[in-house]
Amino acid sequence: MNKLVHSAETTKNAAKPAAKKTLPTRTNDPARTMAGILEVATAEFANKGLSGARIDEIAAATRTSKRMIYYYFGSKEGLYVAVLEEAYRRMRTIEAELHLQDLEPIAALRRLVEFTFDHHRGNQDYIRLVMNENMERGAYLAQSKSIQQLNVPAIQAIRQLYDRGVASGLFRPGLDAIDIHASISALTFFNVSNQYTFGLIFKDEVPSSEAISARRNSITEMIVRFVLA
Repeated sequence: MNKLVHSAETTKNAAKPAAKKTLPTRTNDPARTMAGILEVATAEFANKGLSGARIDEIAAATRTSKRMIYYYFGSKEGLYVAVLEEAYRRMRTIEAELHLQDLEPIAALRRLVEFTFDHHRGNQDYIRLVMNENMERGAYLAQSKSIQQLNVPAIQAIRQLYDRGVASGLFRPGLDAIDIHASISALTFFNVSNQYTFGLIFKDEVPSSEAISARRNSITEMIVRFVLA
């Protein structure tokens, strides 16, 4: 009897269709998609400028579509502005992590200059984006309210650092925080923006690590001595 029941159950189970395996569905991740588009678009705009960049190439490199890019960013110009915003946001975010307020003024100033030098050298697409936007006379930068706000904390950090130095008698009074920022930017920016022409003219096309370190130290000393009392 038990054998008959077991046989019947076996037959019944065999008659049942095999359960279908549920394949994992592809999740929609707009943030990840946008981040990927911004990463590819950064290189495209940095290398070719706004007029030379092609949305078709960005779409192909990100395995998405022009329609999707326009859905997220509105237009080619909208994507370009978003790339500028992301480039500035990244730099200012890292700057905020330097904790300059925890260092004595001279050490804080050195750290800021060294960071700016290293950032520019390690993020050359950022420099090219800024150069291209200057060719556009800042027209698209002016359209972004977030970039204007991103730069406020950067200037405030320099002003607070400088004021602490003046109060302690280390820095000379009468300097402007924006002027200090401009001097740091000018000296560190040039090493990337003019590296090819400068290298060709002065036969130093591929500077050694020692030469780069010496230049970094030289720029830091220029800025520190500029503000010292």
